[in-house]
Amino acid sequence: MLIGGVRASAVGCSTFDRCNPLDGSVATRAPAAQAEDARAAADAAAAAFPAWAEVGPSQRRRLLNAAAGCLESMEAAFVGTMAQETGASSAWAGFNVQLAASILREAAALTTQVGGDLIPSDVPGSLSMAMRVPAGVVLGMAPWNAPVILGTRAIAMPLACGNSVILKGSELCPATHGLIVEALSLAGLPAGVVNFVTNAPADAAAVVEAMVAHAAVRRVNFTGSTRVGRLVAEACARHLKPAVLELGGKAPLLVLEDADIEAAVDAAIFGAFANSGQICMSTERIIVDARVADRYVQRLGARAVALPVGDPRQGPAVLGPVVDRGTVDRCNELIDDALAKGARLVCGGKSDTLLMPATVLDQVTRDMRIYHEESFGPVKPVVRVDGLEQAIECANDNAYGLSAAVFSRDLAQAFQVARRVQSGICHINSATVHDEAQMPFGGVKNSGYGRFGGKAGIDAFTELRWITMQTTARGYPF
Repeated sequence: MLIGGVRASAVGCSTFDRCNPLDGSVATRAPAAQAEDARAAADAAAAAFPAWAEVGPSQRRRLLNAAAGCLESMEAAFVGTMAQETGASSAWAGFNVQLAASILREAAALTTQVGGDLIPSDVPGSLSMAMRVPAGVVLGMAPWNAPVILGTRAIAMPLACGNSVILKGSELCPATHGLIVEALSLAGLPAGVVNFVTNAPADAAAVVEAMVAHAAVRRVNFTGSTRVGRLVAEACARHLKPAVLELGGKAPLLVLEDADIEAAVDAAIFGAFANSGQICMSTERIIVDARVADRYVQRLGARAVALPVGDPRQGPAVLGPVVDRGTVDRCNELIDDALAKGARLVCGGKSDTLLMPATVLDQVTRDMRIYHEESFGPVKPVVRVDGLEQAIECANDNAYGLSAAVFSRDLAQAFQVARRVQSGICHINSATVHDEAQMPFGGVKNSGYGRFGGKAGIDAFTELRWITMQTTARGYPF
């Protein structure tokens, strides 16, 4: 861990092991923080905050740009560590590093955009200002599935805005998240500005509660499951701490009657099976107009069955192992349920190991679990619909609302569909999986609230203060 610029063990030197998902070998032995460690990290961040908040934007920009360079120079370490901890492919790990570096550079560019407004006042001689100022200590919590991207995103914009931060590493990839902090330390950020804690799974609730409850922690951001996000939101509400929550998804990809079939297949293959379908934006429902469904499903199945599956430590693979046995069991249950209720298996199927094949289920209907539930694995349903209105209705028939996509050659029609789909993000003629550092990223409904990225991130991680200056004598009624 890193607390106040010093490498630290947990109280009592307690540790926990993260094992490789494929062979069970110990990938990482990490400190198992307790509430006392969490409070120490918050104390260190609080002590560093006043000086960091006064650092000029050009200096913050220089340090964040340097951190981006350090991160890129460590790509080989990230690739090896992600393969060991989460079974990630080298392509996915490399993409994580490159986008994370972009996130740091975008945050660096925005250090001079933390501004404000002059607001006309009805009081003669009053200069009225709305100013964006650092909030204080920001707690960031990131998941394992895109660990470099999401771990960096949790702290980059808060740092750019002048906040000090605590990154709580995922229990499934503590060493990967630790490498992000190492890159920031190598870049020369002052001691205490970035703090890092790790905890065993059983201690997560106590560690998070201790940090959220700490008086110096003024903002919280969490990326992960909706179930855990609700618990984080409840803790934040008890302590009146604003939060940004980016949670689960069930992203629909709509293939309209006039869609470019090959382009829509390409997007579905990438969006559904990148990182074995373990991305918050993964295509989770392929909604196809019945008039083109036979042709589309045939092409989709042919592409999916050819995707290579393997251990990423042994060579390139599109589909590496899923993160744990629970994912296999969940996906197998979804397959069994769908087939029992009339779905057709196009390719793939149930798995006995964590190396799961790309699986496509056709003719999925509303009474099947996979229609509603997030698989978070390489098992994807195709839902056939009759026309535009049914496609939109199906897309919105879900509790989630993070990402979506619509394919049509009629761009005006596609734009109107995108406006009606209930999601924080919608891509026209492109995959559901897409992110850029400068974009406002987040969801609606059970996919959370608040936005990361760009100027939306400035709003999320600063306080808006109203300050007035009376420049002439002012009269009062008594």
